[in-house]
This record gives sequence, structure tokens and C-alpha cells, in this order.
Amino acid sequence: MNLPLRALLIVSLTFLMAACATSGGGHAGPPPLESNLAEAYRLGVDDVVQVSVWGNPDAGVTAPVRPDGMISVPLLGDVPAGGRTPPEVAQDIQTRLQDYVKDARVSVILTELHSHEYLSRIRVTGAVRQPVSIPYRPGMTVLDAVLAAGGVTEFAAPNRSSLHRRSGNGTGSYQVRLDNVLTAGDLSTNYTVAPGDVITVPERLL
Repeated sequence: MNLPLRALLIVSLTFLMAACATSGGGHAGPPPLESNLAEAYRLGVDDVVQVSVWGNPDAGVTAPVRPDGMISVPLLGDVPAGGRTPPEVAQDIQTRLQDYVKDARVSVILTELHSHEYLSRIRVTGAVRQPVSIPYRPGMTVLDAVLAAGGVTEFAAPNRSSLHRRSGNGTGSYQVRLDNVLTAGDLSTNYTVAPGDVITVPERLL
């Protein structure tokens, strides 16, 4: 095979793979929750965070964000947390701890979410037994949310369901083949939900 023909085949295969990845059969799902939550979520008053310092458990703490936006950290005292993401707070604490702990490595994990309880709810609408707005829980999936709504009605078109998620670039919509999840055990579109997600189940066409 000559070189130009081989190059043409490679380009053709590349476009074909890209088309398959973005087609309905590829189930292009929402972005990973790590980027959605850990990086984007900004702490608010009454949220509880766990500060861990690798190799120095006495320097860690589990603390709420106070009304002044501060958390109290051993060795450092007050550290601003309100309006910042957990990674930002971790980096600030890590920098400040260098005077006390050599090669400090710090992680900050949100353990209890209280400040944005309304914004952090999961909503299920459409052809379900009872449209609901439920509190977000880590690890919750589309199926968990739909079951909390009592399941789908006899008028539903489950395989045309959608998950809507707001991001920095607007709102993304992702197809959920809910009938496959419920009746066939196909969990490929049983996505893990994020705070603020909306799941819609349309009615079937008559």
C-alpha cells in the first residue's frame, strides 16, 4: 500500500471513530464528577469539611464553615474557606503549614453539605409517579432518583429520558435509556448525579 493511500485510510478511520463516539449508541455521558464537584463547588456557611495532613493526624480537623467564612485549623488558627473550593482551601493550608510541617501534603474534603441545600437538590420531573426534589447524596445515581419519585408511569417513554446538568458553559443534556436500566439491567446510562441535576422522563407519543 502506498503512503498517500495509507494516510487517507488513517484519516478516514479517525473520523469514523469520532462519529461512533458521539452517536446515540456511544452514550456520551456527563463529565466526571471529580471535575464537577471537587473543583467547582464553593464552600458556604455551615458546610463541614475534613482537613487531613498526610503523616500528621494531629494537624488535621473536621470543622464547619463559620458565619464569618472561616474554619479553625490546628497550628494556623482561622483560615478563610467561604466562597472558595476545597482544593483552594487545601492549597492555602498547605502553604501556611510549611513553617510547621515539613513537606506538608493537605487534602480538604466536603463531608456535610448544608449551605446550598436548595441548589444541591436533585429534581425528577415528567412521567413519574411523583415528581420530586430530593437532597443530593454522594454516590446517588439516576436510578436512585427515579425510584425516589416512585418510578415511571404507564404513559412514560423511559428510553427517551434525559439528565440535564449545568456547567460553566451552560447546560448539558445527556440521554438516559431508563427502560434499559429498569428492565434489562443495562447500567451504561445510569449516571452518577451531581448537585443541581434535573432528570426528565417524557411521555410516549400516542
